Amino acid sequence: MRLSQAADYALRAVLYLARQGEGTIVDAQTICEDEKIPKRFLLKIFRELAQTRIIESYRGKNGGYALALDPAKITLRDVIEAVDGPIVVNRCLIDPAECNKINGSSCRTCKIHGALFDVQQTIVSKLDEYSFADLLKS
Repeated sequence: MRLSQAADYALRAVLYLARQGEGTIVDAQTICEDEKIPKRFLLKIFRELAQTRIIESYRGKNGGYALALDPAKITLRDVIEAVDGPIVVNRCLIDPAECNKINGSSCRTCKIHGALFDVQQTIVSKLDEYSFADLLKS
């Protein structure tokens, strides 16, 4: 599994907002400069994070972005999936019809499928273990 550039930027931006403290609104330009994230890319990422209610956007002269949730309630998985969709290490794990070995029938008997399913569960479980509050402590 490889994180997309969008997921990497999203993780950095959410951690940045978490560092600012609850209710602190930060403008996008400041985040871009401090985290070295292209502004157009950050704005796209923030739209996705706002849709999933991880962050809130504020309009107007003093507008910007802030976390919508306590950092303890936001996991690495939440942010990655908000930007990239479900975490999947192989296409047949999300849609068995994609498994060309068994022509779309249940590929649960496939040894590769079983191993990759375990790997995926481990990855997802580990990403769920880390909240942004945990990252702030370390």
